Amino acid sequence: MKFVKPLVLIAAIVAAGAGLYWYWQRQTIYPSTDDAYVEANILTITPLVSAQVAEVTVSEGQRVEAGAVLVQLDDQTLRAAVDAAQAQLDLATQSATAAISHVTAAQAELDAAQAAFTAADTAFERTEQLFARHDVSQAALDTAQATRDQAQARVGQAEAALQVARDQLGETGADNASVRVAQAALTQAQLALGHATITAPVSGWIANLSLRPGDVVSAGAPLFSLVEDGPWWVDANFQETDIHRIRPGQPVTVTVDMYPGLTLHGRIETIGAGSGAVFSLLPPQNATGNWVKVTQRFPVRVTLEPPSDPAFQLRVGSSATATVDTTGLPGDSR
Repeated sequence: MKFVKPLVLIAAIVAAGAGLYWYWQRQTIYPSTDDAYVEANILTITPLVSAQVAEVTVSEGQRVEAGAVLVQLDDQTLRAAVDAAQAQLDLATQSATAAISHVTAAQAELDAAQAAFTAADTAFERTEQLFARHDVSQAALDTAQATRDQAQARVGQAEAALQVARDQLGETGADNASVRVAQAALTQAQLALGHATITAPVSGWIANLSLRPGDVVSAGAPLFSLVEDGPWWVDANFQETDIHRIRPGQPVTVTVDMYPGLTLHGRIETIGAGSGAVFSLLPPQNATGNWVKVTQRFPVRVTLEPPSDPAFQLRVGSSATATVDTTGLPGDSR
């Protein structure tokens, strides 16, 4: 019996050593971290126009489909702006039409002036021939020449007036500058009116909602959040001593603290280019003061296959544990 106790002690030490060796080997092949959190795309719902809230059609935590109406803003002022812009477009169209009439009238004046000049020039040539035969006086020749010169001057005036009318008109129809400016203003007013109805850009869950009818919102000011029911991933922060064994594409098993017993599967997508401390608000300054070496952690993004059972709804920010299978090569099906 005196040898039993030493044998038991030796067996216990060997078992403990074997256990530690097994744990070390497992950690080497299957690096794991519980510094991991479930993430998804979070969209901030923001109005593009300033107005009073007329109706909030969703509630906190509600699931909505893409395109569903979330908030309806009071659009009376926006509708009035559309009516005003439409009126300005009508006025611009009328002005363009009137400018066309001015061009037509100026063209007619030019045609009349050219016809008068042709007649005056013909009369002058005839009078000049008669004067050469001494059939008319010098005074008659001077009068015919003056009439021709006046007709020529009126042609120049008519040409200038026609050019002014054309410059004022510019392009015709929808290409007219005034019409295009008015049309652009109308389009902007119509877009602003459309923004009075805020819809869901993607499917997901409403979060952080405190908006109520009667609130006045400003363009660009966040209202609430929408957690997208789309790609899910886990941001796992591994120690730097594990990073050299981790490669993109390796399979990962994930357990979520929220659902004990549930195991999810995923793959390494990317490995962070810097440690979390580097991108913190106050990064460490290791070159100053007393320095203490601390093992750093690097973010590793794991694309996640969401559970098929809707009872296990994933939630952003929930704690998880990620274990990487470093023996699984990228592309393995397991």
